[in-house]
Amino acid sequence: MNNIRQFWLECMLKIATPVLEALSQDALRVRMPVECQGNPDEKKNCTYLEAFGRTLVGMAPWLACPSSDETEEKLRLHYAALARQGLAICCDETKNDCMTFASGMQPIVDAAFLAEGILRAPQELWEPLETSVKSRLLDAMRSTRTRKPYKNNWLLFSAIIECLLHHAKAKDWDPMRIDYALTKHTDWYLGDGWYGDGPRFNFNYYNSFVIQPMLIDVLAEVGDEYKEWGALKGDVTTRASHFASFLEQLISPEGTYPAIGRSLAYRFGAFHALAQAALLGLLPPELPPAQVRSALTAVIQRTMSAKGMFDNDGWLRIGVCGHQPRMGETYISTGSLYLCTTVFLPLGLPAEAPFWKEPDCPWTQKRIWAGEDTACQHAIS
Repeated sequence: MNNIRQFWLECMLKIATPVLEALSQDALRVRMPVECQGNPDEKKNCTYLEAFGRTLVGMAPWLACPSSDETEEKLRLHYAALARQGLAICCDETKNDCMTFASGMQPIVDAAFLAEGILRAPQELWEPLETSVKSRLLDAMRSTRTRKPYKNNWLLFSAIIECLLHHAKAKDWDPMRIDYALTKHTDWYLGDGWYGDGPRFNFNYYNSFVIQPMLIDVLAEVGDEYKEWGALKGDVTTRASHFASFLEQLISPEGTYPAIGRSLAYRFGAFHALAQAALLGLLPPELPPAQVRSALTAVIQRTMSAKGMFDNDGWLRIGVCGHQPRMGETYISTGSLYLCTTVFLPLGLPAEAPFWKEPDCPWTQKRIWAGEDTACQHAIS
């Protein structure tokens, strides 16, 4: 394992270990603190599912990638087993850590991230599960249908949940929920790789947190079911590739990025779409994988080095650069913060992949501000 990959892996496991270890021992509710604006008791119906679903959605590609390195492979097998134990516990009503799916709005979001994580590593997070666990998980997913999602990126949460039912060959998977999400996001495309979060533009990272990655994953699962869905794949992929280049250009020479918009406490989860493009080979030709790795490494180093990111027991705390409680909106709690794991998606590439093997190279802003003659980016139609 090269030093950079080892650094990425150590960072991901530092974040994820408290969640998966506690849940595998049915002790997440006991151990995880609940930091939020307002009354922590009001978040206890959703924050634990947030922590688990968001941890898995970022870790899943690594869990699905067998390693030729003996040490890394032992870790992968260990954490995959912890994740499966968590999946069994989270929907078992006899367990202390049984999670809330059937009431409240926030569980729609995090049931969706949990479903997306399973879809990113079905060979580790679905196929090995006992039939009874699969049945309970599917019932938990179905229970989210009792609430109507908001008419914005939330439509994709309902869609990805239906995709898990589709993957499980459940006869009651609902193509209408998927079609509505795809149709509305097609309508909300604004140009040059950007979607509206609903009918209007909002300057934030939700194209990366949710919209572009979920569009890719929804179509990967069900794109062949209907001709009109399959016809969307080309445009969605082209837009995601172009949008990834925007994200790379936001990374400063120092490894910082613009703290703009809401949900900034997801930290480097702001680069979910760039990390996914690297994982899936969707980077544009002018953006070499090693350049993206170098840029994301700088962001990870800068973020992880900030004092106060973790409490004394290793749990994430609210903030962008360290501990900044005012960065947490009313819907943010400790569990929310684990969407940051999505920056680590390229760990799902084998160590022999160009992303890991090619030498370091300066990223766009580092080259520009070093005085290098660098071409401008132009819009796509």
